[in-house]
Amino acid sequence: MIVITGITGQVGGVVARQLLAAGKKIRAVVRNAGKGAIWAQQGCEIAEADINDADALSRAFAGADAVFAMIPPNFDPSPGFPEVRQTIAALRKALGDARPSRVVCLSTIGAQATQTNLLSQLGMMECELGTLPMPVAFLRAAWFMENSLWDVRPARETGIIPSFLQPLEKPVPMIATEDVGRTGAELLLDTWNGVRIVELEAARRIAPQEIGETFARLLGRDVRMEAVPRDTWEALFRSQGMKNPMPRIQMIDGFNEGWIEFEGGEAGSRKGNVSLETVLRTLIGRA
Repeated sequence: MIVITGITGQVGGVVARQLLAAGKKIRAVVRNAGKGAIWAQQGCEIAEADINDADALSRAFAGADAVFAMIPPNFDPSPGFPEVRQTIAALRKALGDARPSRVVCLSTIGAQATQTNLLSQLGMMECELGTLPMPVAFLRAAWFMENSLWDVRPARETGIIPSFLQPLEKPVPMIATEDVGRTGAELLLDTWNGVRIVELEAARRIAPQEIGETFARLLGRDVRMEAVPRDTWEALFRSQGMKNPMPRIQMIDGFNEGWIEFEGGEAGSRKGNVSLETVLRTLIGRA
């Protein structure tokens, strides 16, 4: 039995589909049965548990050969990250109590960075879950290509896409969620000892201006990226409802300045197969 958290999300859904296609038994962890209905129809066992409820999670993980663990993203955390600390504590206790044979955790590029930023939440997760007594693998994924979903509307309507990633010609490590989920499924079927780190990005790095050029080609119209001035970010994010935008700003700075990077660099990362054009075409069809 393989237990999957986050199955209703993009990565978790890919992990589940890959494993079901391989004939594996899946237990889907969801907050309520309604969210798991589509997976129950595909033959998954359903376990209801809130990600902050250690006892419910422990029951959901009981008897598992492997667990795919991920923490919900929080783009506007309170200072000091109290929300994710609660989640990590519950997840660690549940895994420690249930003792699955192995655990694969979705993490991020830059989890090892010492500078505080939004991705520090996953660095904290690695520090805590890395002390578990069973083999644990951290799948550090690059910037999701699917973040460009928010670019579809401006690309179509104005032909100008605001970019926080800059300079516009600077290549950024990116990855498609399809590749992340596929790699996660492969790791769940693998065996290893101790803590394992797998860093994943696309076959080549992608500059923001290439995103604009690809949208232009797919939409058949002029599209260009436009850098959002750094000194406007805080006011802009607050106007959008964020209460604590600094961690997000620090994360973007990390990508732009290069200190959010894989521990093994570009040469040491595993490479995915899905192209930017494939992802953007899908996003355009979905939007």
